[in-house]
Amino acid sequence: MVVMTSQQHLPLITDGARPLGTAAAIIEDADGGRVFVHGNLCFAWDAGDVAARRFAAVSLMRIKAATQLEIAEAFAVKPATVRRWEAQLTDAGIAGLLGERKGPKRRSKLTQDTVATIRRLRQGGASYRKIATAAGVSIGSIRIALTDIDIDTEEGCGTTISDAEAEHEAEPDAEPEPVPAVAVAAEPEVGELPVLADPLDRGGERALARFGMIAYAPPVFTGCARAPLAGLFLAVPALAATGLLSCAHSVYGGLPNGFYSLDTMLCESVFRALLGEARAEGATRIDPPALGRVLGLDRAPEVKTIRRKIGLLAGAGKADEWIAAMAARHVQAHPEQAAVLYVDGHVRAYQGTRRIAKTHVPRLKFPAPATVETWVTDAAGDPLLVVLAQPAASLAAELRRLLPELRATVGDDRRVLVGFDRGGWSPALFADLDAAGFDTLTWRKGKTADIDEHQFTEHTHIDERGHTHTWRLADTEVTLDITEGPRAGEVVGMRQISLFDATRTRQMHILTTRADLPAGEVRYRMGSRWRQENHYRYARMHFDLDSHDTYRCSDDDPGRMVPNPAKKPAYQQVEKARRTVQHAETIADRELLAVSSPPPGVTTVLTNRMIDTINADVHAAETALHAALDTHKEIPARLPLAEVHPGQQVLDTETKLIHHAIRIAAYNTAQSLARAILTATGYTRADDEAHTLIRTALAGSGDIIPDHDTGTLHIRLDPLPAPRHTAAINELCNVLNDTNTVYPGTNLTLRYSTKSHRPPHTNY
Repeated sequence: MVVMTSQQHLPLITDGARPLGTAAAIIEDADGGRVFVHGNLCFAWDAGDVAARRFAAVSLMRIKAATQLEIAEAFAVKPATVRRWEAQLTDAGIAGLLGERKGPKRRSKLTQDTVATIRRLRQGGASYRKIATAAGVSIGSIRIALTDIDIDTEEGCGTTISDAEAEHEAEPDAEPEPVPAVAVAAEPEVGELPVLADPLDRGGERALARFGMIAYAPPVFTGCARAPLAGLFLAVPALAATGLLSCAHSVYGGLPNGFYSLDTMLCESVFRALLGEARAEGATRIDPPALGRVLGLDRAPEVKTIRRKIGLLAGAGKADEWIAAMAARHVQAHPEQAAVLYVDGHVRAYQGTRRIAKTHVPRLKFPAPATVETWVTDAAGDPLLVVLAQPAASLAAELRRLLPELRATVGDDRRVLVGFDRGGWSPALFADLDAAGFDTLTWRKGKTADIDEHQFTEHTHIDERGHTHTWRLADTEVTLDITEGPRAGEVVGMRQISLFDATRTRQMHILTTRADLPAGEVRYRMGSRWRQENHYRYARMHFDLDSHDTYRCSDDDPGRMVPNPAKKPAYQQVEKARRTVQHAETIADRELLAVSSPPPGVTTVLTNRMIDTINADVHAAETALHAALDTHKEIPARLPLAEVHPGQQVLDTETKLIHHAIRIAAYNTAQSLARAILTATGYTRADDEAHTLIRTALAGSGDIIPDHDTGTLHIRLDPLPAPRHTAAINELCNVLNDTNTVYPGTNLTLRYSTKSHRPPHTNY
């Protein structure tokens, strides 16, 4: 049997021609252009003959020599432009392809002087709105003035359309696409970068590192196009500002001789956290060579290497000192945010086989094995400090224990407003805070009398973003009695800001020792405590805040005094005996009243015997109460842990604190980039999309262009799906360029830019 197969057409592509589909080829040079179909010359035009060139494109589509998309790519136009040419040829013949421009009917406002003014104002840091007001042009014209590329050039035809006319050259029915602002420095002249180039072979250094013969392998970058994860370079300036690397060097010095340096390990951990893989196991879900290109190495470290290096840091036992140094660095860089500190406990539930102490888990609403962490954040909700709380310790006790660290973090004797929730309610603590130079800000706990409604007046406050908040508040003074501790018997005076909530028909009261703040600002600062809760939620979702980074544990201190569990049942017996006494007294009073109130005409004589009989149950109940009180008093309130919970364990705190330091740096890095999008760009939806945009940009690709002659490392990011997103990231690149950040471990200064959505010489 003979099987007949269809024979494919021979390509027959002329030398120097570019393929156009499967059957055609095109040549364009200084003399004009020619199109060949199956090797035969079909169309030709001279240089500058726009109509003939467009006729050739439409004819190729009509005879189906190539697809519309292939024709558009070959003629360097959009597919919509090819469809428009076909419609013009159908309606008006070859004359319709002459391409009469639909330019503006008046002179363009973008003169050379105006463009120079716009660029000078933009270099000075002015926003688009301020520039538009000063120059008297629209924001769209500003974007055009800041664009460094030719917006509309039809390749080969010699016709160049100006920037102002390019907006009118688009299709009439198509919505104009926003033009991304390209206001960065001109991209360096580089040759063809190899796509996904292999990193430099570091096998020799790895062999030396195995024997401890080198301190570490320095980052070495090779030119690479379309490198995955190149967007992570955007995080380097903000990461350097957190002080994670510099404080680690001052506290730890460095790691033992090996291939990976301390900078590399910390950068890798932060980069991995920004990609949503904060745990060491997440390294298995990230391409090692891709992350290695960002680190300047042949590949990123493996999970076992990460755990071993973190273990070396944990062995030094200096994680709390490291976090404290980072907090002091943060306060020094952002003193305005350190005017208010929020303190709150965070419960991290434990699932495992270790014998961990139980505590109340608010999210679960019942006691469970868990560890408690005490976090300190600034006025913006950015984390500063974290300490592992003692088991069963109250927030008030933790606050009192944190006072020296808070003072060391602030670094001077200025009074700082410390905000916390009702878990820290303690008049004695309020007095201690005042004596230590801190002001209290908290909700009032317990029932209290409402304030008369006529004392409520309207108060407003304008926040840092310019938003106005309005409440009905009453500002009064209160005095609290101290009933515990060495200050028992003293009183503490506080200011009470009462909030009238008409929807709930109840009042809420805020207490503070700060007397100079307006009532509206006190209410705003108390409400801003939820920024700390937002940090918990965001960090749980994106940075695995509650993950168990290590399952190592140690025995708890057997001599630590803990509450005696037998004390509670004994007290319950006392309460039961008291209720019995009250019940017996009620019955005895009723019987005595009945005996002493006979009917009219009846005489009753009360004897001691009768009274003793009536009060017999009362005497018995009182005897039982005294016995219960004596029993309760004899039971010690606290016992050594070994007698109550023998064999109880605690999780490794040092490793957890190291990972928390990395998470603090990652969170503050993401926050810094999001705030830059919010304040330094014209992105209109930054309030809602800034964090999502940053996560998308960090995971994006781009070109890595090292230039050792100029000492720069140029990162040219690929455009994001939406032009407005690319424009926002491009503005962020301008902000980051001003920081002149040097990549850790090198002498290369980072420079950023973004690629345009439209390729050069493209007709829109």
